[in-house]
Amino acid sequence: MPENTPPAGDTTGRTLADIGEDRLLELIFPLMPVPEGVELGPGDDAAVLAAPGRTVLTTDTMVLGQDWMPQWSSPQDVGAKCVAQNLADVAAMGATPTGLLVTLVAAPSMPLDWAVGFAEGIGQAAAEAGTGVLGGDLSSAGEGVAAVSIVAVGDLGDRAPVTRSGARPGDVVAVAGSLGRAAAGLHLFLTDQWRDATPEARELLDAQRRPTPPLACGPQAADAGASAMIDLSDGLVRDAGRVARASDVVIALDSAALATDLDALRPHVGDEAALDSVLGGGEEHSLLACFPPYVPLPPPWRIIGQVEPVSRAGGSSADAQGDETQRVLVDGTPPHSLGWDHFGG
Repeated sequence: MPENTPPAGDTTGRTLADIGEDRLLELIFPLMPVPEGVELGPGDDAAVLAAPGRTVLTTDTMVLGQDWMPQWSSPQDVGAKCVAQNLADVAAMGATPTGLLVTLVAAPSMPLDWAVGFAEGIGQAAAEAGTGVLGGDLSSAGEGVAAVSIVAVGDLGDRAPVTRSGARPGDVVAVAGSLGRAAAGLHLFLTDQWRDATPEARELLDAQRRPTPPLACGPQAADAGASAMIDLSDGLVRDAGRVARASDVVIALDSAALATDLDALRPHVGDEAALDSVLGGGEEHSLLACFPPYVPLPPPWRIIGQVEPVSRAGGSSADAQGDETQRVLVDGTPPHSLGWDHFGG
């Protein structure tokens, strides 16, 4: 994979309107590596990817003012975060990433430095994940508008996809990665406690700005026999509920298994915000999976609960068809922290 090279010329003080679309592409393409196995990369009407196995596709979008705030996220942060949230979805299916398609929508007055920095963030995160950029699109927008999106491509190889619907009563529920750190970082940003943060608190801020999902744990879980899996993008309770509803089961979480996660956050955000962050905090992009009880869990997976039939949780399948969060219990009780809904908040 080629090393990133800086764009030619000085970008300081210039806007996208100053250089136009073609010159912008010339500047940012060298910052984003082309993955191996690509027959035709960026620069044509479409890319050509050699894909011998089954292909996984996913997409995510980030919008200025909604998904990132310019006062605390650099363009490199935005690029890296967009890569992370897409590749976590690929990993959650048990696949490995094979390429990215990147779209940038921005006003012509956007500083050129921002677009170049965004490309640098994508290039760095993609290279660290062992993949690269296949191509994408540029589009202009009204003043003050900016949005970015990525289509991620993955390869399952010989694996069957690990879906949300395979969990069965008796399975254990496990997580790979951290819980609540990105949400705790967001709490520090929103309460204006980030400017004088301690080194430990700055790690929480970094988890919010630039999450690092455990991508290798997705294929690892698939190879180990995981029955269901999901990326924790909208919170532990909400995303566990999506698995529970798709599988027609209840997921029972054990608060004792979450004690380490809570203890790590309490000194920085307090008891209440720590609990909300661990149970309902989104953008962590860790992985949640269910495993048959006889399957040895590969490290770093750790058990945080178990799968139960709906009848054992005090209801019938018919009366638990509403909100996904009704399918999740913590120590036998429905939790108050429900997670993020893009339209319901």
